[in-house]
Amino acid sequence: MSDFAPYINGVIEDFEQKNPDIKIKWVDVPFSEGEKRTLASVLSDNPPDLVNLNPDFSATLAHKGALYEIPQNSLGQFNKEILKSLTTNGKIYSIPWYATSAVTIYNKDILQKSNIVIPKNYTQIAQFAPVVKAKTNAFITLPNITENDTMLKILNKYGVASSNLINSEKSIEVFELFKYLYSKRLIPQETVTMTLQEGLEKYMSGNIMLINAGANFLNMIKENAPATYKITDVATQITGELGQNDFSLMNFVIPLKAKHKDEALEFALFLTNEENQLELAKLTNVLAVNEKTLKNDFYTKFDNNDLMAKARVISAKQLNKVYPSYKTQKGQKEINNIINSAVQEILLDKSSTKEILDKASKNWHEIENN
Repeated sequence: MSDFAPYINGVIEDFEQKNPDIKIKWVDVPFSEGEKRTLASVLSDNPPDLVNLNPDFSATLAHKGALYEIPQNSLGQFNKEILKSLTTNGKIYSIPWYATSAVTIYNKDILQKSNIVIPKNYTQIAQFAPVVKAKTNAFITLPNITENDTMLKILNKYGVASSNLINSEKSIEVFELFKYLYSKRLIPQETVTMTLQEGLEKYMSGNIMLINAGANFLNMIKENAPATYKITDVATQITGELGQNDFSLMNFVIPLKAKHKDEALEFALFLTNEENQLELAKLTNVLAVNEKTLKNDFYTKFDNNDLMAKARVISAKQLNKVYPSYKTQKGQKEINNIINSAVQEILLDKSSTKEILDKASKNWHEIENN
């Protein structure tokens, strides 16, 4: 957060003036060192009182019994859907700070030439893909389904992102949808390895019609491909059967061994109050998680000529339907590898989809039971 030092220091100064008996010491840690240093300090006898982490690593620490349970009656200022996503077995171990939620960024020229409407779900992606290819020779999208937990989040939109359901009929149906797109060359063959960043490059060159990405990618398009930006528009993100939206979150945690838990919670709630959330949002491309801030004109109104503002309003509205969200699990990186390997095997037609997913389910169970 060092780029936002004036903001952070201003909030600290304001808080200390209101609470003269409390002094805040802010230590900014490089992202690459964050997990290692946090783990070492949280498990020591002198941890920081408040730590900014992503939910994945927060969940890891919660599984280790290293975090303080947040009293839920203190979290009334936050978006209810996000709070539901943070609840595990009726308990919450983190305080949300800010979020992002991808939107559909699309090429209006390709859409118009294809004479279709912007797809809202993956079924329509499969339905419209042949039309786009036939009329424009472009691909409808490049789904980065082997990057991190992308495929698991897609499966979650169909209610099947668990070891018990990964080889279910519904799961097979989802994998087969992507296999159809791949085998018919309706999505790029590089789909088996490409990242979102590489998908963005193909979008900027006019080779694909749409990508699902954060609003911040609009700035990259504007700077690197101004001609493409002129024919770019945004819509709600692609959903699945359940109709909920993906989102990413950064949050605060209080270590179990922290010496000033009450003060830490008080400061976290101050950082996330209506005014401070709005100020941070205006400095960045992130979404507030404070319910009142999300009702501000900044998140509800936009000028049609302001694409960034339009994307922000769409993203903010999406936070009202994010549950059930995909939750980080024990051995998440290994689980990602299992699913991503399964995707590659299925797309490359190495064996039957059912056999590959049966193997994935077995390997996932082994991770859970270790």
